[in-house]
Amino acid sequence: MGGADAAPLNVGTVTTEYIELAPTGQDGRHVYTCPLCEAMCGLEIQVADGRVAGIRGNPDDVWSRGHLCPKGASLGAIHDDPDRVRAPMIKVDGQWQEVSWDAAFRRCTELLAPVIAEHGISAVTCYTGNPLAHSFSLGRYTGVLLGMSGIPVSYSPGTVDQWPKNLSSHLMYGNWWGFPVPDIQRTDLLVVMGANPAASQGSLLAAPDVMGILAGIDTVIVIDPVRTATAAKADEWLPITPGTDAALLLAVVHTLFDEDLVRLGRLAGHIEGVERLREAAADWTAERVAPVTGIDADRIKHLARQLAGAQRAVVYGRIGLCNQEFGSLASWLVDVVNILTGHFDTEGGAMFPRPAAWTVTAQPQPGLEGGLPEFGRWQTRVRGAKEVLGQVPVSCLAEEIETPGEGQIRALITVAGNPVLSTPQGHRLDELLPGLDAMIAVDLWLNETTRHADVILPGLSPLEQPHHDDLILMFAISSIANYSAPVFTPEDPDRPEEWEILVRLTGLCAGMPAEDVDVAAIDDGFFDYLCFTQGLDGAEVRSHYNSTGPAGGPERILDLTLRTGPFGDRYGENPDGLSLAKLKEQPNGIDFGPMVAQVPEILNTPEKKIRLAPEYLLDDIPRLARRLEREPDELVLVSRRHLRSNNSWLHNVSALMKGRDRCTLLMHPDDAAGRGVVGGDTVTVQSSAGSIEVPVEVTDAIKPGVVSMPHGWGHGKPGTRMSVANGSPGVNTNILSPPMFLDEPSGNGALNGIPVTVAKIG
Repeated sequence: MGGADAAPLNVGTVTTEYIELAPTGQDGRHVYTCPLCEAMCGLEIQVADGRVAGIRGNPDDVWSRGHLCPKGASLGAIHDDPDRVRAPMIKVDGQWQEVSWDAAFRRCTELLAPVIAEHGISAVTCYTGNPLAHSFSLGRYTGVLLGMSGIPVSYSPGTVDQWPKNLSSHLMYGNWWGFPVPDIQRTDLLVVMGANPAASQGSLLAAPDVMGILAGIDTVIVIDPVRTATAAKADEWLPITPGTDAALLLAVVHTLFDEDLVRLGRLAGHIEGVERLREAAADWTAERVAPVTGIDADRIKHLARQLAGAQRAVVYGRIGLCNQEFGSLASWLVDVVNILTGHFDTEGGAMFPRPAAWTVTAQPQPGLEGGLPEFGRWQTRVRGAKEVLGQVPVSCLAEEIETPGEGQIRALITVAGNPVLSTPQGHRLDELLPGLDAMIAVDLWLNETTRHADVILPGLSPLEQPHHDDLILMFAISSIANYSAPVFTPEDPDRPEEWEILVRLTGLCAGMPAEDVDVAAIDDGFFDYLCFTQGLDGAEVRSHYNSTGPAGGPERILDLTLRTGPFGDRYGENPDGLSLAKLKEQPNGIDFGPMVAQVPEILNTPEKKIRLAPEYLLDDIPRLARRLEREPDELVLVSRRHLRSNNSWLHNVSALMKGRDRCTLLMHPDDAAGRGVVGGDTVTVQSSAGSIEVPVEVTDAIKPGVVSMPHGWGHGKPGTRMSVANGSPGVNTNILSPPMFLDEPSGNGALNGIPVTVAKIG
């Protein structure tokens, strides 16, 4: 099987057939990688008369082979959206005015510099949204803003999404972005927990045509409170009580030990903590957890035997496991079960991807090397929430704006984010943002959040910039590289690119007028740091580009990360290796093959061992035990996704908004009948945090005692410019999210398992 360096660095499947492509900005055939989700579908885009005339899947793409979902087909509509912000805007007497870029940057300085001068940089914060993970420019330069601006605390959707996975990977492997990914192409048995790839197209799992791959697996079992589209196609659906996945997995671990089914295989010498784990699971019998999970004890035991007995099997847990009150335990135990059953770092099990280009995002955090639980290095001012991996719960943002005193947030920079719709109690932010002294938004739309900004600095349309995935390749089931040239040239050829906007805002926060920032100097400094992380001298490497280019920006960073990646030429040390220039010669991409075994080389713990039983996580098991004794709630709310949506994005694309109303409350017939509710009725849903009114959809595709709402709705706010979205506004389910309902070890918001009541209106 071999280790990470078993394959020669120049391997790769390439397309040698000549493909005639139109140059950027000209009519004809273009190929492009979709930047809207983790499927990374290769697109073939026809341009006529300067507009997108059609989009289909690219059959020659080495990754997706022609697969395409409705989101990718909408890129032309996104580019042409008349609501998209195309020029910088500033607010004058409450009204938006388009201005020049110089004027916009001067206004940023006028707003932000006095706040910093009077209150210090601690009065400034930043919120960065999920689109950064899919952006060629922003994804590679957010680290400049967060790391070089001096802003002490920033916020992101990470703490309502995957932070438990970051935590468990940090503690187990010493790598906070090193997520084991299910090798679904080569497995025989797949257990899916809290994930719906039929809608997400894969989440922390990048695979082409994921549902097509799942259809070829011998046995697929879905454990979820909702019979999702994925569960409907699976061999078995096990409806589970929300928030009890960790208890179920602990019972599986208990069974594996109790029935002598543990098989560590070749990893035995690379694992520590097996006996400590055995002790921790000793009392967690299937009989103990069955009444709470809602899954029969015999079925739990049989699940353990199925996993242990299969030659190739894997458990995959995703967002439904992460954003619940025991998200860290559940995320950790998914890996534990894969390890104990011998399905880890082996074909058909959970494996570490090997991206062709390493990501800037995954750089180790200073002070957290080695995977130690040194959290709480600082705490939030109001709530006293502890820092975990450099983040605190995003629900802290509103209270930090609202509460007077030293350190009160008085200025906010948002980058491709809509926290008013996407975060717990976002409606409180909606009320508080107008009171800020300064708000600057880097965004393409005048949405529910950016309507409160003083300045909007628009980025480019996806089709106006190159693309090569950065973070998403960290989750890919194959090692691919795929560069896409821009389809269109920017309407304003002299405008700054997104990375330059972030560099200017960085300099502004550090004390320089935004309009006077030496962009090239900051860019070079950041590039030199990235070279240093690879053992290279930045100045020497930069001299390489004096004659060959690129002179700076994200393409230079991409070339660096490709050259110093596992297949790179390392600036001539391996002449047959990869570089950006070679990649550009292959418009359909290069595939370096599926995942390979990488333990122990990939481990960053000092002892180069997997920590199977981190004490930091074991300390949370008593809290889970108390959950078993808790009285059941009347109803609990869980979230859900849809193939034509992506959080709060894409609701302004008319083609994706067609069809029946998707912002409905799913409810089991028994629960509906007990409340006198029938399909189509409007009900009030109440939690400890707030209430909403929403139409009901009655279905048996949900566990009794559970109701479900989609995430990312609540449009129709005055002052927005989202004509399609505002026509079908829906309601914001995050109004129901209690800001203190968290996974305690990670600080991740618990958006699933919220206790609610439902009553028919009238």
